[in-house]
Amino acid sequence: QVQLVESGGGAVQAGGSLRLSCAASKDTYMSHCMGWFRQAPGKEREEVASIYIDSEATIYAESVRGRFTIPPGNAKNTVSLQMHSLKPEDTAMYYCAADLRPVVVAGSLCEFDSWGQGTQVTVSS
Repeated sequence: QVQLVESGGGAVQAGGSLRLSCAASKDTYMSHCMGWFRQAPGKEREEVASIYIDSEATIYAESVRGRFTIPPGNAKNTVSLQMHSLKPEDTAMYYCAADLRPVVVAGSLCEFDSWGQGTQVTVSS
């Protein structure tokens, strides 16, 4: 099974920036979409951002829109998350996810089936 490997987490002060990266552990099908989720202690997992690979269309959670971006032009089965103007409430474990189904009907929504182990982001006030 393909695993996703995240990097780039760390600790920053409020207002700072971080860039997370994610790559598949081995060569596999081109992903239909890739994305980032986060989960803070005691809270439900939240979908932060996602990108449809063919169109490079992106979707962002309201809580991060305008501050976080998935840069276009990623290499096969890699995705980054550029985070600016970080807030203490952004503190969470961030997980990379991918839809690596071998057959996908054009126009279908993401169905994330591969996950990373997570990378911690801590924002201090």
